[in-house]
Amino acid sequence: MIHATLQQLRLFEAVARHSSFTRAAEEVHLSQPAVSIQVKRLEENVGLPLFDQVGKRITLTEAGRELYGASRDVLGRLADLDNAIDSLKGEVAGTLRVTAVTSAKYFLPHLLGAFLRRYPDVEPKLMVVNRQTMLERIADNEDDLYVMGHVPVDLDVEEFPFLENIISVVASPDHPLAAKRKVALKELESERFLVREMGSGNRKVVTEFFEQQGVRITPSMELGSAEAIKQGVMAGLGISALSLHNLRLEMAARQIVVLKVDGFPLRRRWNVVHRRGKNLSHAAKSFIEFLQAEGQHLVNEAMPVGV
Repeated sequence: MIHATLQQLRLFEAVARHSSFTRAAEEVHLSQPAVSIQVKRLEENVGLPLFDQVGKRITLTEAGRELYGASRDVLGRLADLDNAIDSLKGEVAGTLRVTAVTSAKYFLPHLLGAFLRRYPDVEPKLMVVNRQTMLERIADNEDDLYVMGHVPVDLDVEEFPFLENIISVVASPDHPLAAKRKVALKELESERFLVREMGSGNRKVVTEFFEQQGVRITPSMELGSAEAIKQGVMAGLGISALSLHNLRLEMAARQIVVLKVDGFPLRRRWNVVHRRGKNLSHAAKSFIEFLQAEGQHLVNEAMPVGV
């Protein structure tokens, strides 16, 4: 029989999930040597190596894969037990794991902070990732909740809209189109257009709209984040279509302006999502209710945007 402590299982699971001792140590707020020592002791207890290392890259051995699955089962059951006890007590407390797409980083920390001020016994774990990583985490049911714009249709999830997502065409203030009172969609075909990477929810929404309107946009640059696109727009490298929640500071400083383009703004929504049938903790249920009841008001109050 394997005699492993819960701490060893938690540390091993973190290392295996991140494929990195360094990132696991950062997550659990321990030094890398401390994590390595505990994982080494677990290997000695198992009697087999748990990781293979080639250069700086580590991968799970067959024994490691077996233990990883078992450790996730054990830790998941313990988390469910904690959540069940908190729910029986009627307390909004415990761990709340939320993963969000990168564009949500402009408003979600504000909403999470407001929620924690109301429920200080909740321990948040917020991760911001690209859309592809988000889809993988949903498929693996790794978190309690996910915040995204475009909800995948090929994954069995429940979605709860809580915030309007306003997408507009933007440019630098000295762009020739900025002075026009009205811009036809066809005029955008001759403009340098900055877009997010393939797989981005924002790119998918904008591309589908242009295709429906029979407008052909040829991307001049493909950038990996809204932040990079903002910098490109401000530098005069081209125009783009972005969520106004990403542009609050730049618009206030007149570094970026919204173009008056036919058909825009596009009005979509931000959603909080979870796997269908997931046994949600009281904290997760309360966060969904909080976002739906107060999310729009709180964001409008703290981050007003114009169209």
